[in-house]
Amino acid sequence: MRSGFEPKIVAFCCNWSSYPAINDAGSSGQNIPPNVKFIRMMCGGMVTEGFVLKAFELGADGVLVATCPVEDCHYNTGSRRAIDVHKSTERIVEMLGIGKERLRLGWFSSNETSEFVNTVKEFVEKIRDVGPSPINRRTSIMAINRE
Repeated sequence: MRSGFEPKIVAFCCNWSSYPAINDAGSSGQNIPPNVKFIRMMCGGMVTEGFVLKAFELGADGVLVATCPVEDCHYNTGSRRAIDVHKSTERIVEMLGIGKERLRLGWFSSNETSEFVNTVKEFVEKIRDVGPSPINRRTSIMAINRE
């Protein structure tokens, strides 16, 4: 584990499943790590490779897409699309040297608050162990060289 490193995580959350879990977690006293930025999406299937790559470009060390279970998707095919996008995004981040371990796809029903919170906490710990995104390291090196 890297001392002093606190990862920045972006979590794209389905409006119908994982996003309500954020509110439920707060009202039930479950702690969510403060270094996670939650972005509400109408469906996890709306998350594109571009959204994920932009999150990394803007400083994320890890990206989580939290969507409905396939059989419970409000838009029928959104969760399936999230799976396809996740697979293609894994290939892209591997080619770019970011590493697919920085991506996570999870399925949650709206009543699975504890499971969602535990997944978020586990992902933060995993990224803490992996260390800063190579994009962030390159950016900071480039900034130093310009001074």
